[in-house]
Amino acid sequence: MEIRQLNSFVKIVELQSFSKAAEALGYTQAAVTIQIRQLEQEFSTKFFDRVGKHVELTPPGKEFLIYANEILRKVDDVHTALGNPKLQEHKLTIGTLESLLSYKFPAIIKYFYENYPEVSLEVKTGSPQELTDMMDHNQVDIAYFLDRRIYDNNWIKVQEEAEPVVFVAAPDADIVHETDIHLSDLVHQPFFLTEKNSNYRYALEQTLAAERMSIRPFFETGDTEVIIHLIRENKALSFLPYFAVEDSIRRGELRELKVRDFDVTMYRQVFYHKDKWVTNEMREFMNLSSMGLL
Repeated sequence: MEIRQLNSFVKIVELQSFSKAAEALGYTQAAVTIQIRQLEQEFSTKFFDRVGKHVELTPPGKEFLIYANEILRKVDDVHTALGNPKLQEHKLTIGTLESLLSYKFPAIIKYFYENYPEVSLEVKTGSPQELTDMMDHNQVDIAYFLDRRIYDNNWIKVQEEAEPVVFVAAPDADIVHETDIHLSDLVHQPFFLTEKNSNYRYALEQTLAAERMSIRPFFETGDTEVIIHLIRENKALSFLPYFAVEDSIRRGELRELKVRDFDVTMYRQVFYHKDKWVTNEMREFMNLSSMGLL
């Protein structure tokens, strides 16, 4: 068993592709295939199921991944102990939502830049389902997203913070002058909403459907900042996480609407896979929770 074989194995798991792993590592695809075949022969098992271009870990492969990550981490530790820290890769890959990237990550990136400039940060975005899939395939070290409370025996949760999702309107929209607002009062208002795969939008639509109501948005986009700008300019409404609109509400650029018969709370949650080797970079990211930065 060789270190280069372990690197190839882990990179295939990360990218879910022999060809992409070979390209990333600077090998030919044939060389990577031979390395994995040698590993499988050494342990008399099969690590990957390959159907067409799709690559999945077998149960022995999932178990081997734990040891491969641990061995590679130890190799990094040896380089550091022997005075070659430049040979150690200080990298942290985080999976998150677009909205959290816009509003939470500037402070996170600033913290790492000022305190750990040797750490290379990579952020991948997607839906909560896509992020947990990335985590299960070792494509991200940590997943940080907003959703209803979720649990899985394969994940370790290190943060769960409540985050209200609120209706907001331009300060000169007619409805802000109403004192007794119900959900039925909103459905015919002009709405600018996030895209349908947004988890909080899905929660809104489920509640409306249960009451035999629906909202037909005038405009949809995944960019929360664009929505905030447009509802200010067009006397419109939206439904967004409080962290995204808090500053605009405080400055008087938006007004929060208190809706009597509606309440949705999501949770900012941080996970990593139970089989993941926890690096110092991961620990430092998780410590940001106690500092109020997550």
